Amino acid sequence: MTKSINHQFFFPHKPEVVWEYLTNADLLELWLMKNDFQPVIGHDFQFRTKPIPSLNIDGIMQCRVLELVPFKKLSYSWQAGPGDGSVTLDTKVLWTLRQTDKGTELTLVHSGFSEIENLAIYNGMTEGWVQNINKIIADLNAASQGTTSN
Repeated sequence: MTKSINHQFFFPHKPEVVWEYLTNADLLELWLMKNDFQPVIGHDFQFRTKPIPSLNIDGIMQCRVLELVPFKKLSYSWQAGPGDGSVTLDTKVLWTLRQTDKGTELTLVHSGFSEIENLAIYNGMTEGWVQNINKIIADLNAASQGTTSN
């Protein structure tokens, strides 16, 4: 069993605007999780949330920037586990941005869900990514109307 989450989103904004939400630590926290991300290949960083005992996750996602092509592509590893040093989730996140006449197509592929114990995480994250990306859309819509979504 190897599963991947695949989503495509459209933003009526230039890739540079969408890119900021993927690479700026403060904006990442706004729509995803607390983090210490830096857009530098090889940078090790963490996403942090509350522990999720039912999924055997301590709430700390260990990540490393793998690819970085400004305004076009970003990938990073995404590992998690119960907090005892073992890794029960070993995946990769790939974002690609493609400029169109009307904005930006954003594609997400979150791959590597290969263990049976990853099935519940896979199911939760499949919808979770959509909910989180919708936070970016809401924030951009609020900004275009001169308000904030916070």
